[in-house]
Amino acid sequence: MSHPTAAEARPPLPPFTRETAIQKVRAAENGWNGCNPEAVALAYTADSRWRNRAEFFSGRPAIVAFLTRKWAREHEYRLIKEIWAFAEDRIAVRFAYEFHDESGQWFRAYGNENWAFDANGLMRERHASINDLAIPEAERKFHWDRAAPRPADHPCLTELGL
Repeated sequence: MSHPTAAEARPPLPPFTRETAIQKVRAAENGWNGCNPEAVALAYTADSRWRNRAEFFSGRPAIVAFLTRKWAREHEYRLIKEIWAFAEDRIAVRFAYEFHDESGQWFRAYGNENWAFDANGLMRERHASINDLAIPEAERKFHWDRAAPRPADHPCLTELGL
């Protein structure tokens, strides 16, 4: 089990309230939309355990390697996360993201994640279930500048009917 220093703290910290859980979800969304594997990995404990689809791994180096591979093949990635439930040190989210592959085929990926945090607000576990749906480019719903946070006035998943 890792023991992060105060310098590694990632507020908001558990125990979560509805407001702080929503803040944590938006911070995660913003981080992933930046598509910077090294920066994203710092939100996780040094020994964080992941299940992403059928991949199981742990540790920041593995997280960086995974995200580097992911974003090398998922072009123009844009993600929206929405809180589903929360408890003292856990948050469940649903999400969707859009991207295209090298051939130009667009996809919308739908999924759910279960997160567990340590006392310093670093994610110690991430379990993700994800399904991809090929979509025509005309059906894209996520439109904002790439690698930037989703604008505050951009609809969330519920507002988009997703």
